[in-house]
Amino acid sequence: MLPRFSVWIFSVGMMVLAAGVVSGQAYPNKPIRIVAPEAGGGGDFAARLIALGLSGSLGQQVIVENRGGASGIIAGRTVAKAPPDGYTLLFYGSIFWIGALLQDVPYDPVADFSPITLATSSPNILVVHPSLPVNSVKELIALAKARPGELNYASTTGSTPHLAAELFKAMAGVNIVRIPYKGAGPALNDLIGGQVQLMFPVAAAVTPHVKSGRLRALAVTSVEPSELVRGLPTVAATVPGYESVQMTAMFAPAKTPATIINRLNQEIVQVLNRADVKEKFFNAGAKVVGGSPEQLMATMKSEMARLGKVIKDAGIRAE
Repeated sequence: MLPRFSVWIFSVGMMVLAAGVVSGQAYPNKPIRIVAPEAGGGGDFAARLIALGLSGSLGQQVIVENRGGASGIIAGRTVAKAPPDGYTLLFYGSIFWIGALLQDVPYDPVADFSPITLATSSPNILVVHPSLPVNSVKELIALAKARPGELNYASTTGSTPHLAAELFKAMAGVNIVRIPYKGAGPALNDLIGGQVQLMFPVAAAVTPHVKSGRLRALAVTSVEPSELVRGLPTVAATVPGYESVQMTAMFAPAKTPATIINRLNQEIVQVLNRADVKEKFFNAGAKVVGGSPEQLMATMKSEMARLGKVIKDAGIRAE
């Protein structure tokens, strides 16, 4: 027979264990909110696709709440202040963490959030107007060096196409002048019209214009050739080490319990790896990534360090 004190310790231990099991099984026991970019964009599409899959696997309604604008500041502030209980999540593109390098934001993208998983990756495409006499990245660099300050590119301030161009300029050692635009649509329209000469738009936005011959694609900005734009070489093949891609990822507020983060990671990655989900993302111009919370954190820190230097050297600030 166990001594009375030992029985008491055993009983308390069993109750603690049981409470842990029950609490683990209890999540989630109410709807989950995913704060995402403005309605109708690629981030919103991705968030809703993931939310639909999670609603089925978690057995709770997963709601997407659009908080667009200000490079993710509104969405980031909303989630940073939310209780760390797994019921308010943030789904946003890489502008969420890069934006903190471009302007003052009311949170730290590393310290104030718990990473859950990368979701998707989308490359940009280096395209030129057909009137520019180049057919490769090598020829573009040669022309830019022969005519310093005469070539120009279009972009919105602080966007991935903007950073992709500045990274290209720095690594290739060329002087290409930026023509600023308020929106990606007008920038692309002027490129097609020949008012500007080159651009680094997202693949999905520019592929139809390349197929029609209105624009000439030179290379893709991912480090490896992309299935999204088959047959197109990489910028890195000419400029070693070059890489610029747009990513989306899921986060929770800082101090969210590890058990909840791990559960969400497993469920989201499982949704992302479904064949039908992969196909829908592919058709929308994105590649499924997935991965661990640690991988997302490492990616964030690496991108912020690498692009932070480009942003500082080019003097880029959000408008």
